Amino acid sequence: MPAKYDLPQSGRRAEAARNDHTILVAAREVFTVDPQASMSTVAQRAGVGVGALYRRYRSRDELVERVCTEGMQRIIDAADAMLNSSGDPWATFVAFMHRCLLEGTGALLRLAGSFTASETLLAQSARVNEIGEQVITAAKSSGCLRPDITTVDLSVIFEQLRSIDFGDPERTIEIRNRHLAIILDGLRGTAAEPLPGPAPTWTEAKNRWQIRP
Repeated sequence: MPAKYDLPQSGRRAEAARNDHTILVAAREVFTVDPQASMSTVAQRAGVGVGALYRRYRSRDELVERVCTEGMQRIIDAADAMLNSSGDPWATFVAFMHRCLLEGTGALLRLAGSFTASETLLAQSARVNEIGEQVITAAKSSGCLRPDITTVDLSVIFEQLRSIDFGDPERTIEIRNRHLAIILDGLRGTAAEPLPGPAPTWTEAKNRWQIRP
């Protein structure tokens, strides 16, 4: 018979889920600033022991990969929401871009090449690219998005936006959103000048996940 102070199974699962969420938030904050940060740094940020961290994730690479796959899933969810919207195409695209920025899109690319990416992660990355193409195709077909933009272009834009850091978190968010608004004006279908040079390709983007020498 369980001790009276034992949590019921559902309670233990809920607590485990909360703890895992706390660890993932801490890991995302730590690794997107320093891709080579240690597990002990993540544990300290999360407020847990290193042993508790290793009980959930057997290695640093496993934790980094979980951070990446979770972040990619949030991008997929944002894209699904846009594709299922029946609102104004440009307003929907703008909302999608702001949600992606809020969800941390672009921060994940700082981790590319810092660990050995599994086939599962590469498949998730391909899914992000695929649904991103659907988002862009939908926006282009309505005429609201310039025809020479690509999914990888958007990834690079988010990477640049996420690099903005003014120290104060609230002020940083304000400035990121301000610069996203500037960029969105250049993404409109009415933009006059064609973009210079060939667009970055999916192959180039995929290769960033390879370990760097």
